[in-house]
Amino acid sequence: MADVFGTGEFLYNHVPDWEKLPDGMTFKECPGVAVDSRDNVYVLTRGEHPIIVFDQEGNFIRTFGEGHFSANRTHGLYIAHDDSLLVADDGLHTIQKFGPEGDKLMEIGERNHPAPAWSGQAFNRPTSAAIMPSNGDVYISDGYGNSRIHVYSGSGDYKFSWGSPGIDAGQFIRPHNIAVDSDDKVYVVDREAHRIQIFDARGNFLNMWNNIHRPDSMVLWQDHIYVGELNGMGGVDEAPGLGHRVTIYDLEGNRVCMFGSPEEGEGPGQFIAPHGIAVDSKGDVYVSEVSFTIRGSKMDPPKVLRSFSKYARQW
Repeated sequence: MADVFGTGEFLYNHVPDWEKLPDGMTFKECPGVAVDSRDNVYVLTRGEHPIIVFDQEGNFIRTFGEGHFSANRTHGLYIAHDDSLLVADDGLHTIQKFGPEGDKLMEIGERNHPAPAWSGQAFNRPTSAAIMPSNGDVYISDGYGNSRIHVYSGSGDYKFSWGSPGIDAGQFIRPHNIAVDSDDKVYVVDREAHRIQIFDARGNFLNMWNNIHRPDSMVLWQDHIYVGELNGMGGVDEAPGLGHRVTIYDLEGNRVCMFGSPEEGEGPGQFIAPHGIAVDSKGDVYVSEVSFTIRGSKMDPPKVLRSFSKYARQW
C-alpha cells in the first residue's frame, strides 16, 4: 500500500514519475507551477525550455517562452481567471504576460534596467505577480532588491505602491509571492519574516499569520491556502524540521494540514526546496522546487536533483 501523507481531511499519495518529458528534455529546476481551467499543468523551469505544459496525467503537450527570459532567474508563475499567465523574472527585472498557448501579451518593467536597490521604485528583482479578478489590476511583489508591492492596471500603467523594509505590519523583509482572493484581499508571503500578511486592495493592512517557515509560494484553492515552505537559512540550512514542506491553511489562518519529512530528500514525502505550488480541480497538489540552486549546485560535482512532484488527494 502506498504511503499516505497529510492530516485530517487532507490526505495524499505521492505520484511517482508523473511528468513524461520528451527524450533529452529536462527541467534543471522548477521555480514555479500553475494549473489552468482545463487542468493542464504549466511548469516554469530554469532549463532550455522555460515553460513546459502537461495534461493532468503528465503527458507532454508543448513548451514556450524560449528566448524571452534570463538564463537562470525565472522566478514566479501565476495563472489568472482567464488562463493567462504572469511570469516574474528577477534577472531581467520584469513581469511578462502570456496567453495559455504561449503568445506574449505584455511586459511590465524595463528589462535589464533595475531600479536602485531599496529605492521603492519598480523593479529590483521582482518575485511574483497576481491579477485582481474584479478589475484586472496586476499586483507585483518586488522582493529581492526592494521590500515593496506595486500595482499596475491591466494594460500595464503604474497606479500605486506600498511597503518598506522592516518587521512591522505593512513592512516586508522579502515579499516573495502574492495572491488575490475573490473578496479583493491581497496575500503576501514575507519569506524571511516567516509570515503571510493580508491587505485590502489599496494596501491597507488587515491581518498577519506568523510562524510559517520561510514561505516561498502560495496558491488559493476553494476555501484554503496552500503554502510551500523553503528549507533553513544560512548556518542552519541543513537542520531538520526547518521548512521543506507543504502546509495548508483555512482562510482564518488556521493550519489544517502539513506534510513533508523533517529531513530533506528526493523520496516520497520529502522535499528539498519548495518554491512553487499549484492545485488542480481534483485537489491534487503539484510542488515545484529550486533544488539545484539550494543543494545540487553546491555538490562536488554539481548535480541536478528532483525538482517536481505530484501528490494526489484521497477523497
